[in-house]
Amino acid sequence: MKSAVIPQIRVEPELRAELESVLKQGETLTDFIEATVRSAIAFRRVQMAFHERARAASDEYHRTGVGTPVEAVLDRLQAKLETKRKKLAR
Repeated sequence: MKSAVIPQIRVEPELRAELESVLKQGETLTDFIEATVRSAIAFRRVQMAFHERARAASDEYHRTGVGTPVEAVLDRLQAKLETKRKKLAR
């Protein structure tokens, strides 16, 4: 498959200098921009999926009137947080 080109963008010289100042050794502007775009795409996909799940949960709640108590949600989130903290502490 042929590669495509992302349109050029004009930036202030200060922004370009800042960008160049954070490049890793051997990393090019192109490498940085490609990685950043890929990261932004992944983030947007996660964000869109979250909103879709929230909308579906809201629709289900409005349809049935049945929901999960806030305390139960917070307890599950707290348990996840504690599990992650324990895992990172190893």
